[in-house]
Amino acid sequence: MYARRRHLYFALMGTCLVLFVLAWAVVRLVSTEAAVGMCVVAMLIPPVAAIVANRRGPDDRWWDAPSGDPRSDEWWDELDGRKRPR
Repeated sequence: MYARRRHLYFALMGTCLVLFVLAWAVVRLVSTEAAVGMCVVAMLIPPVAAIVANRRGPDDRWWDAPSGDPRSDEWWDELDGRKRPR
């Protein structure tokens, strides 16, 4: 899951860079309005990329990772419906 999120993040950020470079190297010579529009779209991509990269997957355990306290871990596993190998 992590690799897929990382690849999607880099694809989005690469798209952002390509939009900026194309907007000011090529498109501005034809249409300034289109170049500004491309930059606005490119400006919106990084927050979306960060959200995609940090999204919790169905099998990820972030906040309820094992704490080291056996009673607490058993309680969380019971709530999650998971059984920890012993």
